[in-house]
Amino acid sequence: MSRAEAPAGRAVAGRLGLSLLRSEVGTTFRRWRTLALLGVLAAVPVLVGIAVKVETGDGGTVGSAEGPAFIGQVTNNGLFLVFTSLAATLPFFLPLAVGVVAGDAVAGEAGSGTLRYLLVAPAGRTRLLLAKYVTVVTFCLVATLVVAASALAVGALLFPVGEVTLISGTTVSFGEGLLRALLIAGLVAASLTGLAALGLFVSTLTGSGVAAMATTVGLLIAVQIMDQFPQLDAVRPYLFPHYWLSFADLLRSPVSWDQLLRNLELQGWYVAVFGSAAWASFTGRDVTA
Repeated sequence: MSRAEAPAGRAVAGRLGLSLLRSEVGTTFRRWRTLALLGVLAAVPVLVGIAVKVETGDGGTVGSAEGPAFIGQVTNNGLFLVFTSLAATLPFFLPLAVGVVAGDAVAGEAGSGTLRYLLVAPAGRTRLLLAKYVTVVTFCLVATLVVAASALAVGALLFPVGEVTLISGTTVSFGEGLLRALLIAGLVAASLTGLAALGLFVSTLTGSGVAAMATTVGLLIAVQIMDQFPQLDAVRPYLFPHYWLSFADLLRSPVSWDQLLRNLELQGWYVAVFGSAAWASFTGRDVTA
């Protein structure tokens, strides 16, 4: 290839990659299963908000021991319903949804017989796998924002909103509180990228979407259980969900960055390790169906 042809070839490859990514994202978010998962996630803040409103309607209180983190502050400021809902969905509902989408990414195509047709396209296996992963990460972000947006709307409707008293006791404006909520949503989405890479790797190992989804969710549950045992203290800091709830440190002034950065670093390692494993598995796979 001449020097003049090289940029043209890269441009064509780039267009193919973007076209493939748009197709994957569009296909994923048009599926009824994806829409149902997002609908369930959107319903969680509604149920939590109504439960808190009913519980406190006669002057009662909701203590932090009776529900997710921050639930005691919801009646004072509806913005705390965002933090409460993310804390309630992050241990199970959000990762469950991500595990379903990631587990089905490649295995679902293989099971339905469409994977070999996708591989005929000139984009190649590496670009296809990358498009699949970016699509799953996009779902992580959209799912998190759906929870946050639903919680914000319900919180503003059912409870007063205004200045936000952080857990460190500092009071900030509603605008700054809203900005912190947005940052927390982004951090929660980033916290799920390691699980997304793990699910994608599992998806490359089988031709059954159901088996891949079940395996990914099973691993999620097993790791969550392991993270609860003090006897495994030597291992727990390396489990991908260990620092998930560290997003609460963004509600301190000044922000405590230690566990936040550890979480991001840990997710980066999971993405690197299982992303590489998924690439090795997928590029060496004999696709005949």
